Amino acid sequence: MRTKIENVGEYLKSHEIKPSYQRIKIFEYLITHKNHPTVDMIYKALVEEIPTLSKTTVYNTLNLFIEKQIALVVIIEENETRYDADMGLHGHFKCTYCGDLYDIDIDPENINFESLNDFQINEQHLYFKGICKKCLKKDS
Repeated sequence: MRTKIENVGEYLKSHEIKPSYQRIKIFEYLITHKNHPTVDMIYKALVEEIPTLSKTTVYNTLNLFIEKQIALVVIIEENETRYDADMGLHGHFKCTYCGDLYDIDIDPENINFESLNDFQINEQHLYFKGICKKCLKKDS
């Protein structure tokens, strides 16, 4: 995440989200793990600490974060929805070998946004697929 969040509870409050224990833990997971998790990944990581947690709660909490614009949905594969708390302009790279998802820096000064002047942009996505450097090293 490009901005450091000192107090997750206060951050959630500032975005009109009641900072319940579960919501705080889910958001902390998003900002500390850069793995662009699925609902299932977050659930499995937190259920031992929060035995009352359900996948539905994780899903609903993530949808609330999206609605309040503190997280985004990353869909590179049609059958896989992932989440990201980095709201800055960036792209994603998915390794087709290991499945890991990486953030890619984008230089907005080198993108021709003028060709979009007559359009209303509601979402923006830039992604690449291939083999990550970690997997390329394994194969060589």
